[in-house]
Amino acid sequence: MHLSFIPDLSREFEYITSRSSGPGGQNTNKTETKVTLRFNIASSVLLTEEQKQMVIQNLAGALAGGSILSCTSQKYRSQLQNKEHCKDKCHQIIAAALKPRTKRKKTTIPAAVNEARMKEKRLKATTKQFRRKIGRNDEF
Repeated sequence: MHLSFIPDLSREFEYITSRSSGPGGQNTNKTETKVTLRFNIASSVLLTEEQKQMVIQNLAGALAGGSILSCTSQKYRSQLQNKEHCKDKCHQIIAAALKPRTKRKKTTIPAAVNEARMKEKRLKATTKQFRRKIGRNDEF
């Protein structure tokens, strides 16, 4: 089963608008251009159970209440543009969470690299040894 396919989730999104900060002059004082998108992953009808579990597991630290994904945009001066921006951000986040993770292959340090490190270490040790005063008593 291909988990990375996601349907258009926009009909399950909940939008909350508020006054935005930033550029816009007096327009920002009277219009609500900032958009916050909320998406409840657990109650989604469009995502399969496997997809829900994968998204919740991969976005555990970014979810509010355990299953609510929240995206905010106040980039544009238009509420409609901010809604579109939020929608795109949310789809990208969910697509990234559904992308299968490749496991890291353990590798060993090559012998030549290890030998070079040890050689450098010996060189530094001899350099420091020559810096010592002759006849110095190392006991305290």
